Amino acid sequence: MLSTAFLLQLVLALAAVCLAAPPYYHMQPRVIVPQSYYEVLKLRASTAVNPSAVTGTTCIDRRANIVFHDQNVAELAICGGIAGSITKCGGQPSTTTGRSGTALFTLNAVSPGATINISKGRWEGCIRAARAVCPTGSMSGTCVGGASSGDVAFTLKNP
Repeated sequence: MLSTAFLLQLVLALAAVCLAAPPYYHMQPRVIVPQSYYEVLKLRASTAVNPSAVTGTTCIDRRANIVFHDQNVAELAICGGIAGSITKCGGQPSTTTGRSGTALFTLNAVSPGATINISKGRWEGCIRAARAVCPTGSMSGTCVGGASSGDVAFTLKNP
């Protein structure tokens, strides 16, 4: 026959094992966020946004599946690489694109006969202002200025 002291020790040992096991909600999968996500958030938080740099911003979808790094590279890849200005885009085109990974920027001069000559600073300010309205997903809008006459319409899509 088992002694009362032994049974008490057995019950306490079982209770300790049960309490030490992690509860179910701790076993759910973790979400891994790439470092570039935090870098972009830090950059956006430390950069001033001029809301008048863009008009007519429309959120096409609110999916968060555009990888921020892809968007940033595509943003600077318009006309084969924006560096200071994109006037070197093969004779100032009226339309151009920038692609990186799944992100695709499309730019069009709004006024008929106008060509795109947007500077890097103006383009980045326009996208910062648009991201203030649509923080995630695809979007479209119009950058104020940036063409030989008038504005530049843009679309960011993630096919």
